Amino acid sequence: MSAHRENTKMKFNRISVALLGIAVITACQTDLTALNQNPNSPASAPPGALFTNATRSAAQTMWGSFFTLSMSELYAQQIAQIQYIDEDRGHVRPENLDAFWNALYVGPLEDYQQIINGADSASLPSTSGPAKVMQSWVFQTVTDLWGDVPYSQALKGQSGSAAFKPAYDAQKDIYYGLLKTLTDASNGMANGTSLNDPGLGSSDPIYKGDDTKWVKFSNSLRARLALRMSKADPAKAAAELTAAFAGNKLISSNAENAKISWPGDGIYDNPWASNFSSRDDHRVAKTFVDTLKALSDPRLPIFAQPTTANSAVYAGMQNGLDNTFTNTYFNTTSRPGAIFYPGKTTYGTFGTSAGKATPSYIMTFAEVSFIQAEAAERSLGGLTPAQAAGFYNAGVTASITQWGGTAAQAATYLGQPGVAYVGGATGLQQIGLQKWIALFTQGPEAWSEWRRTGNPATIKPGPSMYSDVLGVPVRLPYPPGEQASNAAARTAAITDQGPDTYLNRFWWAK
Repeated sequence: MSAHRENTKMKFNRISVALLGIAVITACQTDLTALNQNPNSPASAPPGALFTNATRSAAQTMWGSFFTLSMSELYAQQIAQIQYIDEDRGHVRPENLDAFWNALYVGPLEDYQQIINGADSASLPSTSGPAKVMQSWVFQTVTDLWGDVPYSQALKGQSGSAAFKPAYDAQKDIYYGLLKTLTDASNGMANGTSLNDPGLGSSDPIYKGDDTKWVKFSNSLRARLALRMSKADPAKAAAELTAAFAGNKLISSNAENAKISWPGDGIYDNPWASNFSSRDDHRVAKTFVDTLKALSDPRLPIFAQPTTANSAVYAGMQNGLDNTFTNTYFNTTSRPGAIFYPGKTTYGTFGTSAGKATPSYIMTFAEVSFIQAEAAERSLGGLTPAQAAGFYNAGVTASITQWGGTAAQAATYLGQPGVAYVGGATGLQQIGLQKWIALFTQGPEAWSEWRRTGNPATIKPGPSMYSDVLGVPVRLPYPPGEQASNAAARTAAITDQGPDTYLNRFWWAK
């Protein structure tokens, strides 16, 4: 269920200082009823342990093999399927739709809400702030997949039976709510130290409890949301961009990238490497490889490997083929780069020993730079077109160096015709294209940016799309489990935003 967490979820026995304070407050309110609780099965988990688990779970789900490799990266045409090609032809299997929905609502969204509830009641903004930012990121991804989804009534299953069938909020209202949450989180974390809030410390796998970096991530995510809604709600977007840019408290270097650094210990590995250790179902998409080759992009040998048939050739796989054609390209198209493989795999040695530890990126300096470049070119957020080239160059350089390239390579690349910034309408196309390249591995974001801007224009439906799709998908249909468990709310959402199909555009993408 989207609003409820099963009571059998694993509990933790150690209690942090912050949670102990919360527990004391609760005990005072409920008098002696706490004596009826089983001390060996606590009703709450420590916020640090919950945050670690929720963040790992969210990253594994959203950057995992199905969510990216077999869905969003296909629709962004950065990855293609060479085996088991249903999704590349436009259909996500119903059981996977249910799995995505349930994994996010019943998992990290609920975990983050538990942290927020406890920390806010005890006035601990450095503890609740990161949970608010991460929950906003997950909710943003959820609404960007489906449009209207449960939001304001979600995650309240313990408050009464009515909350088990939450209404779906309009996407506009969800975006407004997330923008307010991020604003509150930033303001709270700015004052966290003065309130003696211990924060999350080493339990935070992203910034180790550094409030300053969390504020930058929060403001950067606010800017992402504002720009995404800029065509649907220009006035609100402009005001939010101005506020997000104020004081220049944004991710400002690759060292501040919001990412999960995987141990690569065989237990917690990069999700792509985990998939590629035993499967060989994917190739780099033709749209992506052709774009990188046309631009002489130094990231090509990082993002792709030469074909098995010819070690001097990089070749992309056409999206949207059926099995009649895919097998013929098995050895003549490029696998994803070696850094996404764990070294020796079931199918051969396609990677590196460091592949399992390749980070998963949530938001980067490159993306923030491209947000600023577009805002500048469009005279939004207090920026001017004269600043656009500087932000664009910073974004390209940040992406190349993020993936192991050099500043010298970036400078050479930026000097090429077709890459050197031009400005105006052409400049906006350049920003969109380079942002799409920089978002490789971040499938939901790359797909969303194409849906918003139409860049690159070379993304087209494949030749063997299913007859009920016949286009590049722009949203997911609601999971079948919602028809069984929350039918009235689901029906109301369809009435609000239109047919429940892959090709019906929702609010910000119209």
